[in-house]
Amino acid sequence: MGKLIPSVCIDAVLENLSDSDAIRAVGEVGIPAFEFWGWWDRDLEEISRCKRDAKLDLSACCTHFISLVDSPKRGDYLEGLRRSIDAAKRLDCKTLISQVGDAMPNQSRGSQRVSLVDGLRAAAPLLEEADVTLVIEPLNELVNHPGYYLIRSDEAFEIIEEVCSSHVKVVFDIYHQQVSEGNVIRNLTNQIEKIGHFHAAGNPGRNELTRGELSYRQIFDAIQETDYEGYVGLEYWPVDDPLNGLKEIGRWF
Repeated sequence: MGKLIPSVCIDAVLENLSDSDAIRAVGEVGIPAFEFWGWWDRDLEEISRCKRDAKLDLSACCTHFISLVDSPKRGDYLEGLRRSIDAAKRLDCKTLISQVGDAMPNQSRGSQRVSLVDGLRAAAPLLEEADVTLVIEPLNELVNHPGYYLIRSDEAFEIIEEVCSSHVKVVFDIYHQQVSEGNVIRNLTNQIEKIGHFHAAGNPGRNELTRGELSYRQIFDAIQETDYEGYVGLEYWPVDDPLNGLKEIGRWF
């Protein structure tokens, strides 16, 4: 049996609060971890202090948003990754989330995939030395991210297999993959060893997990029945009171 741990994306669920107030609120509702997107425009010392005071873990944050499918930008991507690894170590964070960039219409999809794989292979030694895991994120293009390169989880898993590093995996966003492909329980459980992080939101609307067509209690039970031990980031925009919603989800765990 695995262990699925909830984590609150404060940039989504608690976007109207300051970082310090959001971190404090996560601790008060009894959820043990939080995450956010970019670290570079934040006060890392203040976050460290708040994290320590609230006795919370930082489950994940993002690396710089530089395209991996555009090979001339690889040096910039790797330099951004080095800085992100340093920030992650300062915050005792073991997972960095990476988007891969928009598709380039003037280049073949195959050449962009080669660039993506080669970039991740170049990143792997940096990650392995620091013992930090990078998770690449497939997104949906139908609703939220038109033009994005990586849409489906099956292609993301193939890329991870090509890279062949235990420190490069996939963040499986259940909301995005429900929009892109459906069949989420079978797709995620069949490739669970390639998943390093989860995200969750209701569909349609990207609101609370209790809204919409996804049965999250069953999805989470299916994950728990695998060997996965890690976080699911609650990355949604609440319709109702956010703290009451977090308390309700927290009781599931």
